[in-house]
Amino acid sequence: MDTLVLTKGVPDFREGQVSFDEDGHLERGKTPTVMNPNDKFALQAALQTKVRHGGTVGLMSMGPPGYKGVLQEGMESVYADDLYLLSDREMAAADTWATAITLATAIEKKGVPDLIFAGFKTADGETGHTGPQACWALDLPIITHVIALDIDPDAGTVRAKRLVEGDVEEVETVEAEMPAFIVSDPEFAPSYRTAGERLTLKDLRSETKARAEDYEDHLTVWNHEDLNLDPDYIGLDGSPTIVAGVDPIPKAPAERDATMITPDDSEGMEEVLEVMAPFTEGDAAAGAD
Repeated sequence: MDTLVLTKGVPDFREGQVSFDEDGHLERGKTPTVMNPNDKFALQAALQTKVRHGGTVGLMSMGPPGYKGVLQEGMESVYADDLYLLSDREMAAADTWATAITLATAIEKKGVPDLIFAGFKTADGETGHTGPQACWALDLPIITHVIALDIDPDAGTVRAKRLVEGDVEEVETVEAEMPAFIVSDPEFAPSYRTAGERLTLKDLRSETKARAEDYEDHLTVWNHEDLNLDPDYIGLDGSPTIVAGVDPIPKAPAERDATMITPDDSEGMEEVLEVMAPFTEGDAAAGAD
């Protein structure tokens, strides 16, 4: 069973150090990056597939060289075998369409796997477009908002339970022939049903620990020339989306001052009691009413 997970680095907004250029485009190389949180559910789905059916897991991302750290984190999480980074200046500032075209081309170069997994949206774009657009470019069946899945390797099919949101939240079961594209939902929960599967998971964890330390030995980096992509159709030039404006996210100022008091500081503890006493009396009075 050959699987591939698409993952992305997103700005770590908690750091308050998001960098934009003069045209309002995010400068990813100058911004602290973390793995997109929703991609972790796709990683879990791929790991479950590997534990149950064997085979390999690959991770693919498009971005600056700093995304190598994101791929290393993914290898540690999903016990992946191979890593792929699509990276050069011609790919920069791509919207979802240009990103999807680049990813689809790289997937074809690698060889289309049995299953491709993606998270349902990114923390920076929130569009949920890239996975389905890449799937469209590859002309594969797609199942979205997957919360559970089973695979029949002999029949070459995948059966998934997907979350449907409408007037009433419900779950439907969908079956598709492989190769197929799976978009995981945040409610996806991996299931390891037997002792054998749990032992396999343990073995994979120990095997991957050493591999992740030397992750660059398992990393393939492709630029637009490696993928035979015309710069006019990728990156900023190939993106039909126009950014009208960007509001930078400032680092939140500290709103509270903290005073450190140790238990052996009797004077300090007395001050704490003096500050707390009025609130305690107020609660007691409110309770009496």
